[in-house]
Amino acid sequence: MTERWPRLNYEEWSSTCDTLHAHTQVLGKLAVALAPREPQLQHGALRVTARGWETLPLPAPDGSGALVAALDLRAHEALVEHSDGSARRIPLTPDRSVGEVTRAVLDAVQALAGPVAINPTPQEVAWTAPLDEDHEHASYDPGAVAAYFAAATQAALVLAAFRASYRGRATPVNAWWGSFDLAVNLFSGEAADPPSPDFIMRNAMDAQEVAVGWWPGDARYGQAAFYAYAHPAPEGFAGATLSPPAARWEGGLGEYVLDWEDVRSAPDPRGAALEFAHSAFQHSCVACSWDPALAASARGTPPPVS
Repeated sequence: MTERWPRLNYEEWSSTCDTLHAHTQVLGKLAVALAPREPQLQHGALRVTARGWETLPLPAPDGSGALVAALDLRAHEALVEHSDGSARRIPLTPDRSVGEVTRAVLDAVQALAGPVAINPTPQEVAWTAPLDEDHEHASYDPGAVAAYFAAATQAALVLAAFRASYRGRATPVNAWWGSFDLAVNLFSGEAADPPSPDFIMRNAMDAQEVAVGWWPGDARYGQAAFYAYAHPAPEGFAGATLSPPAARWEGGLGEYVLDWEDVRSAPDPRGAALEFAHSAFQHSCVACSWDPALAASARGTPPPVS
């Protein structure tokens, strides 16, 4: 049985991690192609559910209903389901390339719901091979994926609990296929200038926000961690002392981080992760001069449901 808060070191499963990351990009490209457009590119976000990464219900290209594309990380399959009950499953196995899986997923969509065209260029990653031609990424270790999914599940539950009482506009726990992270974004209601003119930044970061998230590590930062940042961040933002004590500013990332190892080794891992999220958010609200009542709501209790 996989640990509830398993050890997760990117360097030890990097090949499988990158393959899994590439598979999530196929789901994200389908969401971008089919979902109604939303502010901050929310229509392109995925969700982590009890079985893995999934799209929300997407309009079928042929108008026949809705479809969902998923990575079932328990059964180790890519899955395309139609609202009429039909489904196609593609096994995720060692040595099965991203290109092969991508083509099979697109064939499944066409068979169930009509043809769809996606942009196969991978985004926010170091590799450049189109997803449907990617033969480099073909590693898949089910044990490593199970450990990742257990960790991601715990992280998603922490993020959902953190954002639950916030009274301003906030996102659900999004699974972002470009950066392969989970995040919630809490907004002040004020507009902001994007940090750069590229497509993602000018569309995703045009509002004042605080983001709190989790990712499994990558080549830049070889371990899993919770993270937090504010946009736009004022001068001196990086100088705070957050809690728990292991939290710190990571200059190379431009974010506050709390390493996964410090979370899982704490007497109360969930409590430590929530403490970090609240500490980072309260610091951000003060530093960025948010409405104090709005900031305080993040530590409040939602009204009872009558």
